[in-house]
Amino acid sequence: MTKVLFENARLIDPEAGEVTEGWLLIEDGRIKALGHEAAAQGADERVDCGGKFLAPGMVDLGVKVCEPGERHKESYRSAGAAAAAGGVTTMITRPDTLTAIDSPETLEFVARRANEAAPVNVLPMAALTKGREGREMTEIGFLMDAGAVAFTDCDHVVTDNKVLSRALTYARSLGALVIGHVQDPGLSAGAAATSGKFASLRGLPGVGTVAERLGLERDLALVEATGARYHIDQVTTAVSLPALDRAKRAGLDVTAGTSIHHLTLNELDVADYRTFFKVKPPLRSEDDRRAMVEAVRDGRIDIIGSMHTPQDEESKRLPFEEAASGAVALETLLPAALRLYHSGELDLPCLFRALALNPAKRLGLEAGRLAQGAPADLVLFDADVPFVLDRWTLRSKSKNTPFDGQRLQGRVLATYVSGKVVYENLNA
Repeated sequence: MTKVLFENARLIDPEAGEVTEGWLLIEDGRIKALGHEAAAQGADERVDCGGKFLAPGMVDLGVKVCEPGERHKESYRSAGAAAAAGGVTTMITRPDTLTAIDSPETLEFVARRANEAAPVNVLPMAALTKGREGREMTEIGFLMDAGAVAFTDCDHVVTDNKVLSRALTYARSLGALVIGHVQDPGLSAGAAATSGKFASLRGLPGVGTVAERLGLERDLALVEATGARYHIDQVTTAVSLPALDRAKRAGLDVTAGTSIHHLTLNELDVADYRTFFKVKPPLRSEDDRRAMVEAVRDGRIDIIGSMHTPQDEESKRLPFEEAASGAVALETLLPAALRLYHSGELDLPCLFRALALNPAKRLGLEAGRLAQGAPADLVLFDADVPFVLDRWTLRSKSKNTPFDGQRLQGRVLATYVSGKVVYENLNA
């Protein structure tokens, strides 16, 4: 039961909404005490934080790890290493694998592989319908018993309203969380960009923001009818916010997320058909990006996630329309988020409320907070150190990051899971 004291730290408390200078003591994998006066005594080990930031480790909701089926794109070992290097202490993994994670047997295999290979916490989600085909719901109760923390078909939208309604009703009876991807599949089929002048000038097939609004309105109507617990994986457009506001005011058990890419990039970043910027939903206008930042600031959007989606070179080195969507982001989540801090758009407690506290609360986890008794899942980082990202240094097997060659500011110095060092940057 070694006691470790972190002293000379700038503590980021997302619950209190403040950053204070102080110390934090951990024992037996949990936070034993923290304070701002004289440091605690009797520690077996001391860590001088050098005035750097100490925050709860991030809880990343919506990470794709390509096991089973596509280990050449990402394995639990490589994703776990990337998460640790990025300050992510808990990955909530998606079921959109080959084959889909839609049975207790597959889920147990995934959980076993993750626990063997990843140095961080891994909590798997399961598919809402069998094969993610939208025809027959999975055995939600058995999957919960096997460890599923939420249910989603990811970007395979369930188009049959009766099937979705039954799944939501059944999930409600078990208290299960359902996660939806709110895009009308008919309107968004074949789209590679957001409709508008830029897409037209580039000759790219576009989808209007109304596709997200229609998908959201449909899902919220069914949530209201069934009373299910529901989380929207990505809200990316301003036209969706009024419906989200109404749902929350009506008392529906609804939360919303957005991706770090939709907060820090816009449609113009695609420039000369750069496929590393092709994500799903497509990047939006600058007005939409600003609206999403404002929604995070005022709490309408609860969660920021990486939406980590590895794609190999063969999937991306194609004409823009044909290239696969998605970007790796476990390792770039924090420095990308710090862009919003350095620009003055969001402060650090607000960022870590969306990156750590809120996802943990939504999933019923103890993590995501700096409080006595909470798990000692921590990230120590320097918010100011600049660097130019070289994608070949990323620990993910796939290197499809839109931030390649870009100047970023902020480095993880160390990551701790249950008080144990899982990553340390000795060169920072």
